[in-house]
Amino acid sequence: MTSAVAVRPGFLKMAIRRYLPATLIFLGGILLWELIVIVFSIQGFLLPKPSRIATTFADEFTVVVPAGWFTMKEAIGGFAIGAVAGVAIALTTARWTVVKDGLMPFAIAINATPIIALAPIMNNWFGIVNPMAKMSIVAIIVFFPVMINMVRGLTEVDPGQLELMQSYASTPRELLFKVRVPNALPFLFSALKVGTSLSVIAAIVSEYFGGSREALGIYISQQAALFHFAEAWAAILVASFSVIVFYLAITLIERAVMPWHSSIRNVAGT
Repeated sequence: MTSAVAVRPGFLKMAIRRYLPATLIFLGGILLWELIVIVFSIQGFLLPKPSRIATTFADEFTVVVPAGWFTMKEAIGGFAIGAVAGVAIALTTARWTVVKDGLMPFAIAINATPIIALAPIMNNWFGIVNPMAKMSIVAIIVFFPVMINMVRGLTEVDPGQLELMQSYASTPRELLFKVRVPNALPFLFSALKVGTSLSVIAAIVSEYFGGSREALGIYISQQAALFHFAEAWAAILVASFSVIVFYLAITLIERAVMPWHSSIRNVAGT
């Protein structure tokens, strides 16, 4: 009991020191936004006040939150497909250099293709209201950073570690799972964190080109077309919150999968 009581004040102090500056900056930014709109008499169709957005969010809560969840399901589904495909291709390309040299130009070309070009094609393939059309776009967007980072992690291994494992007559399979994969995990999770925001952005933008009326992107485009910009901003608020939750989920998974990594231990020890 004594140790628990002694640890708790230190934990609270650490949490305050870590999160208080970010919280103050966030609240200060919201206050500054509100003051700028008031002082400069900015019209609501150009930039609504945060207080107006918050009120609209409360009024539209039963509409924007289900729409946000609908879009998040598309984002999560595409994220999972793109991440699994990226890891699988990375494992293949890291093993055989010929495959890497052959696939890399195609991966770069696909990554350079804008969403506005992919959305009509995927809608034609799967159907406008089929969630798979949006998931496929998200998967393509997420695939490239995951593959590139995973390949880097698998190949940029300390030669000393490889020599040590080879001195123990380790098989290629043991080298992969005991050296290369653990080395690649930090690279992988960095890509997955980037992919959280990319997946939500891709899902929403792809919905601008058609989709279910329940989708967040459709809601935003319709409200903006009607000059209901406070409602559109309320939907954007839902999208931002969704990305934050998604990012935190990946961070928690990262801490559970690789608690041994220095970045995780440093965060836990600060």
